[in-house]
Amino acid sequence: MARLELDSVTKRFGEGDGSVLAVDDVDIDVADGEFLVLVGPSGCGKSTTLRMVAGLESITDGEIRLDGERMNEQGPAERDIAMVFQSYALYPHMTVRQNMRFGLEESTDLDEAEMDRRVDETAALLDITELLDRKPGALSGGQRQRVALGRAIVREPKAFLMDEPLSNLDAKLRSQMRTELQQLQADLDTTTVYVTHDQTEAMTMGDRIAILDAGELQQVATPLEAYHRPANRFVAGFIGEPSMNFIECDIDGDALVRESFHYPLSAEAADAVAGAANVTLGIRPEDVSVSVDSRGNSDGDDADTDSHSFAATVDVVEPMGDENVVHLSLADGPKLVATVDGLRRIEDGADVVVVIPENAIHVFDADTGDALHSRSLDDAELNDERV
Repeated sequence: MARLELDSVTKRFGEGDGSVLAVDDVDIDVADGEFLVLVGPSGCGKSTTLRMVAGLESITDGEIRLDGERMNEQGPAERDIAMVFQSYALYPHMTVRQNMRFGLEESTDLDEAEMDRRVDETAALLDITELLDRKPGALSGGQRQRVALGRAIVREPKAFLMDEPLSNLDAKLRSQMRTELQQLQADLDTTTVYVTHDQTEAMTMGDRIAILDAGELQQVATPLEAYHRPANRFVAGFIGEPSMNFIECDIDGDALVRESFHYPLSAEAADAVAGAANVTLGIRPEDVSVSVDSRGNSDGDDADTDSHSFAATVDVVEPMGDENVVHLSLADGPKLVATVDGLRRIEDGADVVVVIPENAIHVFDADTGDALHSRSLDDAELNDERV
């Protein structure tokens, strides 16, 4: 186990005017035993960051430290780190046992008995003991992934690096392996950095998540903090499915306004957004209520509902079983997505009333994207306590 530190890490490919800045001044501190997920869209620099930690890419600027020791000049074999790749990278002519032993044979001076002990114990941990004499061609995708994990585990490294290890699996197996990976990391208690473009994986797996965009670190937070307290509009839109709704607005006194849209703010929210010229109102789909009641009160008796109710038309309803995803248009043009109970019957083309409760809104600066106001969390506890 070890603490992993990325201190102002930068990666630039090429030189001069034609150079490409892939990772820009990233600072991340991964605690001993922590499971940190690097997440972001394709091309945001997350895999490049992981490869710099592994020693597979040089560092243009900054410093990477493992347990306080600078690693910039160390080669991959000199770093006490094991990496699991998206492609599994198993040797097809070797058995599972030989694949798992290979790294030990090449990088350690362990005797035969100790190598066999590690392989057997790891195979039992991953439930692949019966596969030890098979070759990769005779394994399923999930079994190959377990072998790739086993090859990393037998090294007993200070840290694991995982580069989208589940992306080649089908949806059901991917969900199963997410759970297994979480349990495995908890059992091993080894510092782990996991890269994915899938925000669902990030939310469900990480102790904390680090969100990257265009090579820049946007926020490092627990999954719930990133969801409920996003640092900016990018994080708010990237984390969560369906994505947060956004409505461009002007500020008029203590209200957000459009041509036919007037959204009054409390004194606290109005103070938070004061000084901004243009803002973006954000609301999660699950916080938008949809009603045929002209007051918008069929799902609750909030006395302040009337001032935050708006006429809308249903464009499309997507039945998901447990919920319906309802696509809506407000009177003056903005589109909204709401999620409602799957047993509610809402027809395409219906005229409805939507309620956007103020205790659930976010407001972002339209120019910078920075969060100015986040939803109320009076009834929630976003802390690091573990049950």
